[in-house]
Amino acid sequence: MGQLSNRNIAVLSEDGFEEVELTEPVKRLKEEGATVHIISSKSGKIKAWDEDHWSIEVDVDKTITEANASDYDGLLLPGGVINPDKLRVNEDAITFVKAFFEAGKPVAAICHGPQTLISAGVVDGRKLTSVKNIAQDLINAGANWTDEEVVVDQGLVTSRTPKDLPAFNDKIVEEFAEGVHDGQHA
Repeated sequence: MGQLSNRNIAVLSEDGFEEVELTEPVKRLKEEGATVHIISSKSGKIKAWDEDHWSIEVDVDKTITEANASDYDGLLLPGGVINPDKLRVNEDAITFVKAFFEAGKPVAAICHGPQTLISAGVVDGRKLTSVKNIAQDLINAGANWTDEEVVVDQGLVTSRTPKDLPAFNDKIVEEFAEGVHDGQHA
């Protein structure tokens, strides 16, 4: 029995997610006993990006319209350039993300993943990090951006790049295990 044996975690992604930013956290969450569902706007499979080329495909467990945020204890947003760019203009995805913040549930985002949080309107006044490419976007949206390997702010866990995955994975396990955070809000 792992720390997350009674936790259901949603991973929201589209085609073009950075491979290790989905596969490594999912592996760690499952090792800790979590039930993990890959959620996307389309059924079937989504395709990963691996640094400079298309790579593996991952099975989608539920579409965004089939999934209900109330069924999950936490949310993971992997990065990649293409994936968050698709999510941040998908109203169903934005509604899904907002529901986790409204319920005080932990949310984790890495690399470009926080772009979706900007569209969800949940970064104002929050301390977080990301890949440097989107730092100014986060600052413009009211975030207190910092250049650290992992940042935790009341259940919101963020990291910069794949090299930060060991620290990121440790913190997502910790925050998902803690559950609802009073300071996590929309």
